[in-house]
Amino acid sequence: MIDGDSVDERASGPVGALPRAWVQVRVTGPSMSPTVRPGDRLLVRRVPTGTAAPGEVVVARFPRRPELLVVKRVRHAVPEGHWVEGDNPFGSDDSRAFGPAVVVGRVVGRLWPRPGRLPAPPPPDLLAE
Repeated sequence: MIDGDSVDERASGPVGALPRAWVQVRVTGPSMSPTVRPGDRLLVRRVPTGTAAPGEVVVARFPRRPELLVVKRVRHAVPEGHWVEGDNPFGSDDSRAFGPAVVVGRVVGRLWPRPGRLPAPPPPDLLAE
């Protein structure tokens, strides 16, 4: 299991892929509130690098901080990867701090405490800085 914002296995290369095709991730910070909250457990499927669409909730790594494994929402593609941001603009370390990210997995759903699909993204006015 991958736990929190750091991975317990060393990344291979500058930005490592997920260790298995399916992993469980435990959310540890408030950056994606209200969509996911600290303590939520998410089911994540590994994806080929560069395959993410705007609005998707993903697991990503920042080339500048490859030891971090973060859950964020894709805003748009950029030449170096994807611009990702948390749904909580007041408590998120994301592309605004670390630059473009490399998407390594797509969040399929929440396993615990409220199993099911994730809710739709918050309205754009709530995401504005």
